Amino acid sequence: QVQLVESGGGLVQAGGSLRLSCAASGRTVSRCTMGWFRQAPGKEREFVAAISWSLNSNTYYSDSVKGRFTISRDNAENMVYLQMNNLRPEDTAVYYCATGFGTTSSYIRSSTAYDYWGQGTQVTVSS
Repeated sequence: QVQLVESGGGLVQAGGSLRLSCAASGRTVSRCTMGWFRQAPGKEREFVAAISWSLNSNTYYSDSVKGRFTISRDNAENMVYLQMNNLRPEDTAVYYCATGFGTTSSYIRSSTAYDYWGQGTQVTVSS
């Protein structure tokens, strides 16, 4: 059974940083695509970042976080991380880790490419 557990969320001031962690079990993170999505109150869940399972480990980011967020994985620990720098109030949301087998850029950005999700971790950025 695949399980994803996020941690690392919290309250931070604008301009600050947080690192989210996603611990995976039941699936090897180096052999699947791992993604981060977020959902703010009253809004739909949106793509944030992903790292593919290709040999090149391609990374993908939404335009809103590109240059500020970095996705990475630790194959030995079977963990995925989201380093978030220069946080803004509009980054406030519940952040979800997800796993799937998407391979194309467009598909990886869609929630339909992922078959397992974590429970989410709250990130709140104050102005």
